[in-house]
Amino acid sequence: MKKLSIQKKAQFTGHNASIYALTLGANAGTFLSAGGDGWVVEWDIENPDLGKLVAKTESQIFSLQHFHHRNLIAAGNMEGGIHWISTKEQVDIKNIAHHEQGIFSILPLGAFALSAGGLGKLTKWNLDRIATQETLHLSSTSLRSIVADEHKIVVGSSDQSIYILDHDLGMLQTIQTAHDNSVFSVALHPNGKNIISGGRDAQLKVWNENGKNIHSQNAHWFTINDIKFNPNGKIFATASRDKTIRIWDAENYTLLKELNTIKNGGHINSVNRLMWLNEQHLLSASDDRSIILWEIE
Repeated sequence: MKKLSIQKKAQFTGHNASIYALTLGANAGTFLSAGGDGWVVEWDIENPDLGKLVAKTESQIFSLQHFHHRNLIAAGNMEGGIHWISTKEQVDIKNIAHHEQGIFSILPLGAFALSAGGLGKLTKWNLDRIATQETLHLSSTSLRSIVADEHKIVVGSSDQSIYILDHDLGMLQTIQTAHDNSVFSVALHPNGKNIISGGRDAQLKVWNENGKNIHSQNAHWFTINDIKFNPNGKIFATASRDKTIRIWDAENYTLLKELNTIKNGGHINSVNRLMWLNEQHLLSASDDRSIILWEIE
């Protein structure tokens, strides 16, 4: 079993509401956060007390993506609109009301972006025009999570299903009743074959390239909100409404470490989002209005 040494390095406070989204900043050691207060804040891990307000919207932000080379941020709100924010001018250059209800995930895809929202719409955006390119109605319920590699797009849905598509939004496969209820999080295993999913049922599941379930376990007490693999591919982290973060072995899916309130000075409310800054540093964002930087060796 892998031995891990984990330290809490910093806690970033300043948001006035739950934090739902994280994305990488323009420079090494920087990141952006957003949440229920409608703020997009830039942070530097060397100066955790100095959060910089990049943009302010009038709505709760559920998803965030920074397109570095275009100096562009996309922030998906709870009403189904995307705020397109210029990082140069730090202004909201477009606010496009496209989805119904919330936008839960925004993902870069080459020269395009994907957004997933309420009432089951998956949309491809043309980043040159900042306009919709194509929309696919996948489900009648919310799409909660999107991931992609060079071959496929994987979408987790509140209708219990996992949808696998090609980059042209053509359907490759559907895993029906993947979880007992909403599939809140999906991730792609670095081996290029397996899909990892987490649900409101607190189950962690592994699916092979044929869509067959090859591993299942009760991984948390409540909803698994996010799953993120370390860049080295050896471990991955899960975040849950049970206030904990758990670190897993990517080879055999055994639990290596739990980060909680009492032992580690962890979050005191639901952990909503995770992001690896690099192989050693993991960020976690929570309903407790803070972000924690963890150093993992």
